[in-house]
Amino acid sequence: MRKEHGKLNKVELSIWECCELLNDVVDESDPDLDEPQIEHLLQTAEAIRKDYPDEDWLHLAGLVHDLGKVLLHPGFGGLPQWAVVGDTYPVGCAFDKTIVHHKYFEENPDFYNSAYNTKHGVYSEGCGLNNVMMSWGHDDYMYLVAKENNTTLPPAALFIIRYHSFYALHRSEAYKHLMSEEDVENLKWLQIFNKYDLYSKSKVRIDVEKVKPYYLSLIEKYFPAKLRW
Repeated sequence: MRKEHGKLNKVELSIWECCELLNDVVDESDPDLDEPQIEHLLQTAEAIRKDYPDEDWLHLAGLVHDLGKVLLHPGFGGLPQWAVVGDTYPVGCAFDKTIVHHKYFEENPDFYNSAYNTKHGVYSEGCGLNNVMMSWGHDDYMYLVAKENNTTLPPAALFIIRYHSFYALHRSEAYKHLMSEEDVENLKWLQIFNKYDLYSKSKVRIDVEKVKPYYLSLIEKYFPAKLRW
């Protein structure tokens, strides 16, 4: 998946164009989201903006964190839901019991492979999450897009984009033994962000045209005009 989608050779789009494209995508794993995806992105971003007015990079992270879900779109390969959305977790070491639907890992050969089913597996204490292979999903895809298109977002924003579906870590504190000191600092921001990602959804509709100029200015500050996807 990383080799295929890491080519970033599907299309060139601006961040805002991708936000609008996401309106054609439904995340079946999200039980309380009926509005178009762009409204979830803006609800998240606006809730963060209200409480952290001076952290504009965090507002933008709220806007772009789910853009990797375009992998569900036919124009991006139309991947199945299970390959794009839902919780992510490390592979190459033991599956922690806090991962949702943990019992199904018993169907996975890695569950019985002595090279992979120990606490550290192929990794070492404090190796850093950057050196850990995560299950594929929209998080890693958007991280790749941002990084390879030379975004100037700070490391904490990239960490949020890459690990916001890693619930075993930021909800249950599993896999902390693999984290570096930088990961520990970035996790603080992810835990702040997570409150808004999960609980910012409301029936109060966002006036997209009203807030659009502000987010276009942030996009221009931190991203190139067009990105390779």
